[in-house]
Amino acid sequence: MKTTNLREGMRLEGGCVATLGCFDGVHRGHQLLISMVLRKAEEMGQPSVVITFDRQPRELFDPDYRPQLLSTLEEKEQLIAALGVNHLVVLPFTKELASLTAQAFIQQVLHEQLGAQVLVTGYDNRFGRNRAEGFDDYVRYGKMLGMEVLRGDEAMFPGTDEAVSSSAIRQLLLEGKVERMQESLTRLYSLTGRVVSGEHIGHEIGFPTANLAVDNPYKIIPAPGVYAVWAILDTVRMPAMMNIGTRPTFDGTTQTLEVHILDQVGDVYGQVLTVEFVSRLRSERRFDSPEALVEQLKADKAEAMERLVNSK
Repeated sequence: MKTTNLREGMRLEGGCVATLGCFDGVHRGHQLLISMVLRKAEEMGQPSVVITFDRQPRELFDPDYRPQLLSTLEEKEQLIAALGVNHLVVLPFTKELASLTAQAFIQQVLHEQLGAQVLVTGYDNRFGRNRAEGFDDYVRYGKMLGMEVLRGDEAMFPGTDEAVSSSAIRQLLLEGKVERMQESLTRLYSLTGRVVSGEHIGHEIGFPTANLAVDNPYKIIPAPGVYAVWAILDTVRMPAMMNIGTRPTFDGTTQTLEVHILDQVGDVYGQVLTVEFVSRLRSERRFDSPEALVEQLKADKAEAMERLVNSK
């Protein structure tokens, strides 16, 4: 897959079948939409193009806004490439872009710069200044330029009448319901960062941990608690458990992300570590003594291993 950061005045040669959106998480609904683009592109013998933005649009207007991301731009690129898309176009979200009406965006960006012959929109996607117009308008503007505009289907959470959406998945993570990630993302939710120095409390009580500093401060951290996770170093995937919280037994006040790898490993300080969330074991709580905490950690370890084995 080729990735292009589209600047003013740039033009892509030839036609294409395109779709547009933030695609945060590249979840089941996004995958359904992109599969429609791929099928249409194959039918027409045209390249498939996914168009996204270099940031969340709200960041442009609210300097205090802190996005809650399911995927970084780099992760998004990898996930979209894995679907078989030919071309990812990243638009810098500027005030000039935000000021375009839907009609102007379709003409100037989709038609003139990208040469789109077909636009496939999400079932509820709205774009253009103030998101003031809708699908029927897009169809009308497309016809004026010889561009076909189609609407994709919505994807539902299995066994429910609730549509899969980035906002719904964010809420699941904030509630610690990581078990539902497979049905919404079609993969495990993950965090990646570098292992940094901690206070070595885990080592002192017999449960050494790797303290994770997440690469992107806007990635969503699941709700505090203890989780069964897979820990990935380089390409090695190992069973682990992870505590997200403030370590109340030791009067902690700052949130930490501590990963206890269940296999024997050497020093991982300074290495890049990825954790994939499988299941939430329990909430974080204060124990009467370090010894009581250790007994609970032993039980957590056994339960984490059982859940990880059953998740394979």
